[in-house]
Order: sequence, then C-alpha cells, then structure tokens
Amino acid sequence: MSNEQQSQKEIPMVHLTINNIPLEVPKGTKIMQAAQKLGIDIPHLCYHEDQRIKAHCRLCSVEVVGKRRLLAACSTEVWEGMEVHTDTQIVRDTQVSLLQLMLANHHKDCLSCPRNQNCDLQRLCSRFNIQHSSLPSVYKEQPRIVTNPAIVRDPSKCIRCGRCIRACKDVQGIAALTYAGRSSDIVVTTAYNKPMEQTDCILCGQCSLVCPTGAIVEKDDTEKVLDALQNPKKHVIVQVAPSVRVALGDAFGMEPGAIVTGQMVTALRLLGFDKVFDTNFGADLTIMEEGAEFMDRLQHGGVLPMLTSCSPGWVNYVEKHFGDCIPHLSSAKSPMSMFGAIAKTYYPQQAGIDVHDIVTVSIMPCTAKKYEAARKEMGRDGMQDVDIVLTTRELIKLIKYVGLSFDHLPETEFDSPLGTASGAGAIFGTTGGVMEAALRTVCEKMTGKTLERLDFDDVRGVKGIKECTLDLGGRKVRVAVAHTLRNARILMEQVQNGTSPYDFIEVMACPGGCIGGGGQPIGTTNAVRRKRMAALYEIDRQLPIRKSHENPVIQVLYRDFLGEPLKGKAHELLHTTYQRVKKEYEF
Repeated sequence: MSNEQQSQKEIPMVHLTINNIPLEVPKGTKIMQAAQKLGIDIPHLCYHEDQRIKAHCRLCSVEVVGKRRLLAACSTEVWEGMEVHTDTQIVRDTQVSLLQLMLANHHKDCLSCPRNQNCDLQRLCSRFNIQHSSLPSVYKEQPRIVTNPAIVRDPSKCIRCGRCIRACKDVQGIAALTYAGRSSDIVVTTAYNKPMEQTDCILCGQCSLVCPTGAIVEKDDTEKVLDALQNPKKHVIVQVAPSVRVALGDAFGMEPGAIVTGQMVTALRLLGFDKVFDTNFGADLTIMEEGAEFMDRLQHGGVLPMLTSCSPGWVNYVEKHFGDCIPHLSSAKSPMSMFGAIAKTYYPQQAGIDVHDIVTVSIMPCTAKKYEAARKEMGRDGMQDVDIVLTTRELIKLIKYVGLSFDHLPETEFDSPLGTASGAGAIFGTTGGVMEAALRTVCEKMTGKTLERLDFDDVRGVKGIKECTLDLGGRKVRVAVAHTLRNARILMEQVQNGTSPYDFIEVMACPGGCIGGGGQPIGTTNAVRRKRMAALYEIDRQLPIRKSHENPVIQVLYRDFLGEPLKGKAHELLHTTYQRVKKEYEF
C-alpha cells in the first residue's frame, strides 16, 4: 500500500445527507466539496478552489437541521449525521436577496462588458431567473482606469469578493490590491488609490484571471488587429506562445490541456494573417543566447547566480522589488521580443518586404507582455519590434467574432522559416521548462558529450522551489527554479544578501508558468494547469528535434545573419538592459 493510500485510509469518514441523499466523505470536508460529489453546484462568488476560504459573499448559504442560522457551505466542515438542504425556500430567498443587493450597486452594461456571457454574477442571475433588480439602484458612476497598456480596472463592476486580493497576496506575495473603507463604503483598491503601474503591481494579471466579473480585465487590442488585417497595404504576421496551444481549446468545449496546435494555426490563417509563426522558434533563439551568456558568466567570472529574463512580470518584479539585483538578470530578451527583433530585421530581407509594411502581432498567455512590447528598449529606428500583443482570451474573442467552429477546423502547419521549433522551445510554457531547455544545450556545449537523457525531472512540477546539481565538465553547477513570486522572494533575498548557493535561477511570474498566465482562459485553476503542463511535455516528446541548438533554421539564422551568440549583431538585436523602478511608497 502506498503512503498516499495509507494516509487516506487513516482519515476517518463522516456520514451525512445532502438534500436527503446519503453521502460518505472524509472528515474535514467542507459542505461545498461534499455537495460537488453529488453533482450539486452550490452557488458562490467569493469562493475559489485554489484560494483560502473567505466566506464573504454568503451566496453559498445552506440550511442545516438543528441550526438556527444558515451556514456558509464554503467554510463549514461536515460532521457525523449532518443533514444539509441546499434549496429550501429560506435558502433560495437569501441567495436571491444577496444577488439583488449586488445588482443594486453594480454597473449593468452587460452587453458591452468584456465578460459578457463569461461572468459569474451574470450566470448566477440567469440561474435564479433575476431579469432585473427589484431594489433601487445605489450605483455610483466610476471611471474605468486605463492608465497602463496591460490591465484595465472598472470599480463599478467590483463585487468586493476578495479573489483578486488573495491571488495578489497569497499566491504572488505582492499585495498590490487591498480593501479600503468600512461597511457599505468598502472598496477594493490599491495603496493610496494609485494606478496599478505606480504600485507594487507587476502586471501579471492573476487578478484578472480570478475576478468573477469585469472589474479587472486585460486591455483589449482586438480592434487594432482587425484594422491591421483589413489594411491591404500591411503584411500582418503573428507569433503564438507555446502555452496558448494547450489552453485555447478550453473555450471551445475541449478537454483542459487539449493540444490544438493545428486548429489554432488554421484559425489564424482564416482570420487573415499573412504568415503564422511560432514563438517556440524565439524560445530556441533565447536558449542560444541565454545559454551562451550563462556559460560566459561561469567561465569568465560574471555575476552569478544568473536569473532568467523570459517572464515580463518577473522582470517587472526585480526592477520594482530587488533593483540592486538587476545585474543578476540575463540580458537576453524574451522569446517574444527576440522573435519580434528577427521579424523586423531578418524576415523583411528574406521575404522582400519593406519593414514599414510589416505588422507583428503576438498571441500570449500573459497580460504583462503588453507592457513588455511597449518598452522603448524593445525596438529601434522609431519602431517597436512587436506592434500588438493579444492574450489568449482576446484570440478567443476574434475566433468567436469571425464565427469559426474551432473544434471542427482542419489542422495545418506553421509557416517557414520562423515556424520551425524544437521540443525545448515548447516546454518554455511551463515552470521549470526554461531551465530544462537551457540545460539540454548548456550540458552538451560544456561537456562536449551528447546527453543520454533529455528529461530533467528535478526541475519539473509545481513544488515551491526545485533544485538540482550538475557536473558540467568537472564543474559542479547548482540550479534552482522558483514556482510563483512568493517563492521567488525567498531566493531573491538570498541573492540580495550574497548567500545564494545557486549558479542559475529560473523564475516565471505566474503559477505553473505561462500555462497559468494572467491572459489565459477564465476558469484556469491549478488542476487545469497540471493538465496543460502535461500537454507541453507531450508536445516535447513527440517532436523529432528536442534541443534548441539542433534546430536547423536556428543554425542557418546564425550562419547567414546573426553570427555568433552573444556577439555582434546577435547581441545588438537579442539583448537588452533593465533598470531599477523607483517605488511611489514604502511600507
């Protein structure tokens, strides 16, 4: 018997009834989870399966025999002989009253709301057949906050559930959002009510992923893309991040983690893009540069540990919270930005197209990528390398707008030459993937030997901090991977005080890496993240080339255009600098 089976056996079981149906569950189970085992969805808003219990909204109130008051199903543990009723008159009246109160203080522009038809409040009102609020409106007009290129806040749609606060504080360890005020005047806001970019916020968008309404959403750039696609003078190309292909299917009724690469490429062609390329190619390019930089630092006394720089939310975090550690960041651009640089230099030469006629669009799982693309460092000659960034959610909007039956589309391949990528590029989309991809190349380059096994299991998974030690040509090298920024802080405090035992550290800002990015489909949970992670490793296993340095198109690019990694044109186009961001306040 396994340890897990033994521990499960030791947990005492509790017998109860829910709506007169007998049920046996482990002791410690909440009423909410017990009901789910019977297929009963108790209504809720503040509850989120990946967050600690809040019990704010009380929509999950249920009647328990012997109790004078209704109990919150999200926070109440079951007990032996408990009798629960989830749909009595008093329960239903309470839930309807609570929804009516929320609507009385809510902006009701559902038709034009970004979360229309994908809003938890709207869904519950439909479920309870609430077509209009019977209470007088106390809603106060509040302006949308649109001061940065990544996140839009609409306080008029906030229901004060606290999900965003928990995601920011408990998962990311940042706490840029908090409650202010008291009683009926309580609001969710930032410190001193400043715009998010002026706070500790790193624009990762995890708040937008868990928000049940349209109070926090990504900045919508779909109209810019549609305008570009309709302009006959523009040659519009698109690159797609690795994690998008294992998340996009969620919105079209497919199983979480479904690999929809071929259908996705077809959909993008039908949308009108002239060329459909793969960000995985940019990931292979990143490994060539980042790997070369790491080896150079090891061999020539450079600043160690070196920190990865692929995640813009992570880079923002270092610039805001650990500015004195910026020299540790790799100077290599992210895969998206490297691709953008090649798309505005090498590609125009190969395609015979004036660079001013090219529009580069990136489909990313990340809200912070919008900010990254707008950084002045990510362009030249008055042009940005990436013109427009769309999240996975925005691509879903475009596909639905055109009316494509996504799950019935035929599969097609990425275009050449920037659509050829390795398995190492594919796993960039999950936590530990950047480190593993780098090690596949660095190990072979430093030892001169072909790896017998390409899987580095020690850096995989969602453990808080993963580490391993490697022998690279007689030198012991220690690497670490931090899962979520909360764990990254532990490693960064070591770096800051000079006690870090590591040579190379990977950090991705979002839980699970890009597969759990802030721009992924609504409904992304830890369980879904695990399925997407497995799908990316499956893509890696299926590809004939699994090491970045063996990508033949990458080899041609260096031979004919870039020269050597880390030098000359390669350094000019593919590397950048970062700077400390002065904080508006200190606590």
